[in-house]
Amino acid sequence: MANRTDPLAKSIRGTNPQNLVEKILRSKIYQNTFWKEQCFGLTAETLVDKAMEIDHLGGTFGGNRKPTPFMCLVMKMLQIQPDKEIVVEFIKNPEYKYVRALGAFYLRLTGTDVDVYRYLEPLYNDYRKLRIKANDGKFALTHVDEFIDDLLTKDYSCDIALPRIKKRWTLENLGSLEPRRSALEDDFEEEEEKDEDELLPDAVDSMDHDKEHHRARSPPREKDRDRKRDTHRYRDRDYDRDYERDHVRGRDRDRERDHRHRLRDEKDNGRERDREGRERERRVIREHGRRSSYSRSRSRDRRDHRGDGDERRRRQQHHHHHRDEAAEDDQPKKKKKEKKAAATKDDGTDHPDPEIAAANKLRASLGLKPLRE
Repeated sequence: MANRTDPLAKSIRGTNPQNLVEKILRSKIYQNTFWKEQCFGLTAETLVDKAMEIDHLGGTFGGNRKPTPFMCLVMKMLQIQPDKEIVVEFIKNPEYKYVRALGAFYLRLTGTDVDVYRYLEPLYNDYRKLRIKANDGKFALTHVDEFIDDLLTKDYSCDIALPRIKKRWTLENLGSLEPRRSALEDDFEEEEEKDEDELLPDAVDSMDHDKEHHRARSPPREKDRDRKRDTHRYRDRDYDRDYERDHVRGRDRDRERDHRHRLRDEKDNGRERDREGRERERRVIREHGRRSSYSRSRSRDRRDHRGDGDERRRRQQHHHHHRDEAAEDDQPKKKKKEKKAAATKDDGTDHPDPEIAAANKLRASLGLKPLRE
């Protein structure tokens, strides 16, 4: 129950006010002895008494990251959520600087962008010293204006991630804030006015003295002035002449260097052309040798092909000769077959009369002559 947020507290930036502190740091604060013994039961009225007792700032320190009393009081303010008037009174407290720092830190966490700039920027004029406890447990020295500048310009302070706020020039363009005016500007204006009042009579006297001196200037002084002017003019003319001479020398030097580069390039190009010509001659020689070897191989192939043709013709003539001999041997056989076929046709088996054809067939089998009618 002691760690719960006040039921009447409003959500800050859409979340529980205590959630503005990281969960790990929040758990360490709940387990801290100062929180359990000193912060239990504090209200908005009694919180200021406890804030007057702190003597340093800081987030966590030591190896176990123990929270400082300053951070425990910040957590208590987030839990009970005091009114805005009470927080503004904390900030405007001129006697207790740590109470002022506590109110400024709480307003930076929960206030609007306009309120943050409106109530924290006047604290830039507070140059009192503050003690801050570092992470290693040692104390360091800072000032109220430095602490306020960290709250307005940095994203982390006292081991807590600060909510983002708009830049001041953005709010000025929107018309939400007036341009910031430093408290030192009035002192500067007074000093400038005083200096102007002191310098005005001296300036008038010096102007009158210059006028009189101009009227009473002697001719020798004018001659000296003219002589100095001529000296400067001659010096300028000598300088121009020297510059022109150096420019011409530099131009000639560049032209000579370009000529040497051109000659070197021509020599390189001639060597390259000679190299290309030798390479071309080697290529022609290789091509000629390749063509001569190719022509010799072609003539050899042609001779071989001609010999193959002669052999083929001899084989064809031999084949035709054997075929003619075989045809001559087959002629008697053909004649015998023709005679046999003619005899077969004369046996009368092909007679138109079936009875005579049958009788001739029987007579042919017996070796008798066929019947003609």
